[in-house]
Amino acid sequence: MAGALTIDDVRQAADAIAGAVVRTPFLPSQTLSQLTGADVWLKFENLQFTASFKERGALNRLLQLSDAERARGVVAVSAGNHAQGVAYHGRRLGIPVTVVMPNGTPRTKIACTEGFGARVVSITFSLDLTDPGRAQVIVAALATRGLAAEIIGITEA
Repeated sequence: MAGALTIDDVRQAADAIAGAVVRTPFLPSQTLSQLTGADVWLKFENLQFTASFKERGALNRLLQLSDAERARGVVAVSAGNHAQGVAYHGRRLGIPVTVVMPNGTPRTKIACTEGFGARVVSITFSLDLTDPGRAQVIVAALATRGLAAEIIGITEA
């Protein structure tokens, strides 16, 4: 997807992921509304299988892969919720998933991601998303483990 996100992009994504994610409720919060003096509503994304909204974007991107890309597999860089979304839907779709997590990631996040079928690689790398060398460090670290990776796009999920 190039350029600015449009309402048509959002509708297309919603159609693509329909039935594979929970259509979560959007409900008013009396407590937060009273505390803030504003009308506060909450979207209950904790009801997703992975307990996070991040699986929506992960699934949408995985569905856009060609057959060749699916067969080759994907690499995601995440310390938690996005990793779990990619791993879960990758397994559902038969796409091999490797997740790069920074050293120091809580063991529970690693275990959940592995439990969804991903191979987890823990390395030291910059957590600064503006670091221009970050992606190359990750690709090099994967290569030392016998994994080939190509940077085809960098997105925040």
